[in-house]
Amino acid sequence: MSRSLNPLHGWTLSRADIQYIGHDLCRPECILAEPDGTLWSADARGGIMRIAADGSQRLLIQQQSEHFDLSGNAKTSLLEGTLPNGLAFDRHGDFLIANFGTDALEIMTRDGKSRVLHDAIDGMPIGKVNFVLRDSLDRVWLTVSTRRNPWSEAICNDLADGYIALLDDKGLRVVADGFAFTNEIRFDANEDYLYVAETTANRVSRLKVGADGSLSEREIYGPRDLGHGLIDGITFDAFGNLWGAMIFSDRLIAITPEGDLLTLFDDGAGPAIENFEKAFQSGSPVSFETMSACGGMVAPWIASITFGGPDLKTAYVGSLKGTSLPSFRSPVAGLPMVHWR
Repeated sequence: MSRSLNPLHGWTLSRADIQYIGHDLCRPECILAEPDGTLWSADARGGIMRIAADGSQRLLIQQQSEHFDLSGNAKTSLLEGTLPNGLAFDRHGDFLIANFGTDALEIMTRDGKSRVLHDAIDGMPIGKVNFVLRDSLDRVWLTVSTRRNPWSEAICNDLADGYIALLDDKGLRVVADGFAFTNEIRFDANEDYLYVAETTANRVSRLKVGADGSLSEREIYGPRDLGHGLIDGITFDAFGNLWGAMIFSDRLIAITPEGDLLTLFDDGAGPAIENFEKAFQSGSPVSFETMSACGGMVAPWIASITFGGPDLKTAYVGSLKGTSLPSFRSPVAGLPMVHWR
């Protein structure tokens, strides 16, 4: 396709185009969409919220936690306790959960029964498990952002202790490391490359995927710096644009197949993000107070984008501090995830 045919060229998102789904959600960081219209969002009460196509909700948890209360102690809420983060369906339709609070890869059945799959690797605590992704070969890929706890101490520009692990019939093992706060990962349409959001490097890297699950030929994909805020969640559309959620600045961006950067929405301009940028560039960890002051009105601390709807043209936005899911119609369909095919 020629560059002029890219549906995102000349397109931006307006607040007037945004609708909201769900209510009283707790840290809906990651969202899974199913073809029948069902949405599942991570929930800091210790599980996953099911939002049916008719809007009805049901919280799926084994043991409820009440620690998450942004109106009370925001720092404790966002740094401690169970924090279901990245989600993926396993081959049976149950949920793989990257728990950013308990530092474990967990599995939860659709009736709420859960157990820990892995909380250690190579004889050491696994670290801040962030995201989980299943590929077409039924392999499970896991990102660990940092081994530092609390994770806020890793929000600095000179630390790269994150890694990617692979779980297959050989067990769980590290397949690539040295990432700057490893966040969401995605495959391209043919699963030739794995794309990695490196949050505190504020860039996307990609690696060639070997038949045995090895990763090689690491390179930066797109700009070396994605602008104000930090890259968090990423996802592909069917054209090949890589969408990105920029936390703290609350921007939506896209990297085109040619590597160009497009800004699709910006909800976080102002002195708070300017103060964050200044603190981040100092080289020291950014204080929680400086981070907490950031965030817009639509999806505060924006974290992810998920495509759904019957035509995969409805986009849903996850966040760390929001209580509902903003959604909008995209000019291009999302790339179907493995559970959609």
